[in-house]
Amino acid sequence: MEYLVLALKGGCMGVADIIPGVSGGTMAFITGIYDQLIDAVRSFDFEFIKKLFKLDLIGAFEGPHLRFLLPLLFGLVLAMVSVANLMHYLLGTHPVEVWALFFGLIAASIIVVGRRIGEASVSNVLIGIAGAVFSYLLVGMIPVTTPDQLWFVFLCATISICAMILPGISGAFILLLLGKYEYITGALRNPADPGNAAILLAFVGGCIVGVSLFSRVLHYFLERHHSATVSLLTGFMAGAMRKVWPWKEVLDTVTIRGKVHVLSEANVLPPAYDSSFMLALALAGAGFSGVIFLEWLSSANRG
Repeated sequence: MEYLVLALKGGCMGVADIIPGVSGGTMAFITGIYDQLIDAVRSFDFEFIKKLFKLDLIGAFEGPHLRFLLPLLFGLVLAMVSVANLMHYLLGTHPVEVWALFFGLIAASIIVVGRRIGEASVSNVLIGIAGAVFSYLLVGMIPVTTPDQLWFVFLCATISICAMILPGISGAFILLLLGKYEYITGALRNPADPGNAAILLAFVGGCIVGVSLFSRVLHYFLERHHSATVSLLTGFMAGAMRKVWPWKEVLDTVTIRGKVHVLSEANVLPPAYDSSFMLALALAGAGFSGVIFLEWLSSANRG
């Protein structure tokens, strides 16, 4: 049952990581496994690499937290592969409803994560505001087109995986900014194709390098400067709300390889307060309530 729950939590992270503007790190925070996730990634240390090169496989895999990581990764990868097509379809046909659900999820997440700051000092407030401003500006940046070579896919993975484990900053959106979101999700739709397999292997390699380095930096700041770090993460999530506001007006588009890409858009008020608005409101409320319930459940289990 414990492994099944971990796989479900990994599935939540995988679904979130597919959506530009929603962070898998946020889902890890919501489901109460964020600290475990960082520690598990850090368990792949220099000693692990040294034993691996000596072909001491048994010794190498004694250290890493595989009982935690394997079911989590199974759920994450399964969700990303199976949900990629569905999310593309839903975002294309029901964008307001999808964004409304995630708006509610992230709104509640800000409350949940904000409770963990501890000391409400002036410096923590200022750090949170700085994080919100940075995230707000980041999600408003215009996506660019970039090369398709495997070395660049590796580099994009190294950068985006850092965002994937940060609450509030979406790794999928970083891929969108780097012009590789549709390229990677396209490969996920048919991973058995040799060309797509090479792309995904390069991406996974970049993710391993990026997350191994960044998790150590993040762990240091969470250990030494916990309140300030959580304040910054909370600010990141608050600023990211700009991206997931359900009602948008497209200002400019560009067509690349036969596909229309949005260059810029503006958040607007709902065009009408009708049944569609009520459905979006209900989904936002469901997302908000779901996160609060999960936090209550997690607190009850810890107690």
